[in-house]
Amino acid sequence: MADMADKLADFQAITGINDVELCTEILSAHDWNLEQAISSFHTTSDDVFDHPSSSTAAAGSSGRFDEDTRQLQGLGLVARGPAPPGLAWKLITLPISIISGSLGLISGAIGLGMWVAGGVLSYSLSMVGLNSGRAGDSSSPLVSVSAAASEAMDFVANFERDYGLTRPNFVSEGFMDALQRSRHAFKLLFVYLHSPDHPDTPLFCERTLCSDLLSAFINENFVSWGGNIRASEGFKMSNSLKASRYPFCAVVMAATNQRIALLQQVEGPKTPEELLTILQKVLEETSPVLVSARVEAEERRINTRLRQEQDAAYQAALEADQARERERREEQERQEREAAEAERKRKEEEEARERAAHEAAEKEAALARLRQEKALSLGPEPEKGPDVTQVQVRFPSGERKGRRFESTLTLQTLYDYVDSLGCLEINGYNLVSNFPRVVYGQDKVKMTLKEAGLHPQASLFVELIS
Repeated sequence: MADMADKLADFQAITGINDVELCTEILSAHDWNLEQAISSFHTTSDDVFDHPSSSTAAAGSSGRFDEDTRQLQGLGLVARGPAPPGLAWKLITLPISIISGSLGLISGAIGLGMWVAGGVLSYSLSMVGLNSGRAGDSSSPLVSVSAAASEAMDFVANFERDYGLTRPNFVSEGFMDALQRSRHAFKLLFVYLHSPDHPDTPLFCERTLCSDLLSAFINENFVSWGGNIRASEGFKMSNSLKASRYPFCAVVMAATNQRIALLQQVEGPKTPEELLTILQKVLEETSPVLVSARVEAEERRINTRLRQEQDAAYQAALEADQARERERREEQERQEREAAEAERKRKEEEEARERAAHEAAEKEAALARLRQEKALSLGPEPEKGPDVTQVQVRFPSGERKGRRFESTLTLQTLYDYVDSLGCLEINGYNLVSNFPRVVYGQDKVKMTLKEAGLHPQASLFVELIS
């Protein structure tokens, strides 16, 4: 069942018929042989042009024919109502083998990539001596081309050899590629099917196709493709176009659903003037369509370019806006960082001040306690007496202080007295007498006042230690 479903899907894709029941009937009639069913469908489709109601399958194909006819009428290629006099036209379904043959260019491109990669690898291996046995392969073709393109190149080469260079410029590629080339160039495709065994062929080629006037006209206004009916693609095209007499020429253009519009076919020998007149008439009657297509394509190209320019301008404006927004955010973030840093420094400074004030307060409190303790340690000031020493102390500020002490007390008592008066915050000082100058430093603090010679009275000053 899966195989039958695949064949049904392939048949619909190739023929363009959407009616599943009709496709199933056609395949069933050919025992689900896909190739036979497609071949039969092509034959039936072509017969529809002459017998629109010959069978049920023909009726289905006629519906597709009518649809394509309406599309061509919409393009102005086919007049509504009777066909234009002198301009024969049909819709021809191309064989699947010709359509698939155009994929040869893709395989050729892949072959080129594989050849380049293989060449690099071969060179690398030869550098280390691992590829010496392939020296005889240098004559291999670089790129594999499709069979259709190979046949077209052979046809062009043989035609030039037999009839010279004054000729239509037949393209050296398969029919589908030539058809696409004509579509992109907004030209019709001139098709010549070459029958080398026909007695009229040499004279037609020499005097008609290779005439200066006709070949110049064809080269100016058409894309040309030629095929030898002895070759595969030429034979298939002769069947598709139903060539009955040779020499055979045709003018076609791309239609829809893998079909071509056969605008004119010329069978049998013709003089250059006769063929030129026919081609001129076809060109005159189809030129509005080609011009319209070219204008529409140019408008699409301009619109595409305008959209691209608008998109580019929008993208540039968007990037500029994004850059400005990014700069604004960066500036805002910088300001926020600076503000945060300033706030952090302010808090640190405030904390430092508070800490310093707290430490100063604690130090001051400690000094105050120490002064109080030292003042208390002095005891009450003694009354005057023979064992009492009167001491005067002058501070660096010029202030003088005096007190009586027991003569048996040590010089440390004098230092405690000075400290109790506010000298504790001084890093260091000595008590010094002027006349004679005696420094009572820390080495003498254990001496009594009497031993130090300060009894019964003494005048000292505070000398700071630098």
